Amino acid sequence: MARTIKDKFTEQLFEAILLLESKEECYNFFQDIATIGEIKALGQRLEVAKMLKEGYTYDHIVDETGVSTATISRVKRSLEYGEDGYNLILARLEENKTAD
Repeated sequence: MARTIKDKFTEQLFEAILLLESKEECYNFFQDIATIGEIKALGQRLEVAKMLKEGYTYDHIVDETGVSTATISRVKRSLEYGEDGYNLILARLEENKTAD
């Protein structure tokens, strides 16, 4: 990865996120730290990654999520050439869903 997000501020942010103990705590923290638009955009990107892995077309993803094709392309690039973060969390979400 050419660029890195690692610095003391991001390190502190991730440490804080790991200390959250419930979904409600996540809602409260993220509503304080980010705009509603930023939070929703992150949620949409995760859904785009899920839909791409499930084989949906760009047109279908645009219709379902409202994101641009540029966003879909960026998520697809991350799925294929990124740090495997999407694949890791999607697998864990699926495991969590089947465990319920």
